[in-house]
Amino acid sequence: MPTPPATGALPALPRGSLVALLTPFTEDLRIDLPTLRRLIDWHIGTGTAGIVIAGTTGECATLSHAEHRELLAAAVQHAAGRTHVMAGVGANSTAEAVALARFAEECGADSLLSVVPYYNKPTQQGLLAHFTAQADAAALPLVLYNVPGRTVIDLQVDTVAALARHPRIVGLKDATGDMARAADVAQAAPPGFAQYSGDDFTSLPYLALGGQGVISVLANVLPAEVAALCAHMDAGRLHEARTLFARLLPLTRTLFMESSPGPAKYAAQLRGLCGGGLRLPMCEVSSATAAAVRAALQAWPAS
Repeated sequence: MPTPPATGALPALPRGSLVALLTPFTEDLRIDLPTLRRLIDWHIGTGTAGIVIAGTTGECATLSHAEHRELLAAAVQHAAGRTHVMAGVGANSTAEAVALARFAEECGADSLLSVVPYYNKPTQQGLLAHFTAQADAAALPLVLYNVPGRTVIDLQVDTVAALARHPRIVGLKDATGDMARAADVAQAAPPGFAQYSGDDFTSLPYLALGGQGVISVLANVLPAEVAALCAHMDAGRLHEARTLFARLLPLTRTLFMESSPGPAKYAAQLRGLCGGGLRLPMCEVSSATAAAVRAALQAWPAS
């Protein structure tokens, strides 16, 4: 693997709760930038350690190329250095993924999050080449994102370890749900390689295995509570963390009753945080899911 030229120290990746931020839409399904700005302010004020913009939960798959760039630029501009902005730059075309990485760097993002290319089913050698091309293209820390439930292809441990030798590939968002895998990556990757739980169901065990944080869907609705869970684990307060994790589980379950971000966006709408509009092929949640979300939210009165 070629080593790119040195570019100085990379920005540090945050510890704790990073929100996989919803993309708010207007009634006619345009990006709602005023609401986006309010959400960023709210997260900064409630303890969220970083904003992940234009990821899966942000409905990146239904954003046009121009909208994707608009969303990234608006988030970076409004955050204005007050919080870490991790830019979603995944694509199933390496050329597109490289262009997104370069744009994120140009607009001032702090780091990059890149998902395993979906649909075209690359080999592990293809994944090595894909992520290396992105990391070579932009002088920002790159976090890999492994979610085989959506992409089909699994980013294997040996491939993660090989990629982690690149000076700008510095972390992994792991949505496999496999805690043995988390331990294996920690053993195979170099010291300091950041591992984030990519699934709210595994936040506590992932942190217990040395994870740096969670990239959370739940934090769209309860940011202070997810931040507190991470803080408890960081401070070694296992009892408090376990108690809070158990209290959060009923709502967490409802947010994944249907494909994300449908239930999370419905919950955010109920809380008056943003509209509930989704772009097709995502559609409004079923009546059963809606009732379950409403019931679970009753345990968490709005502050």
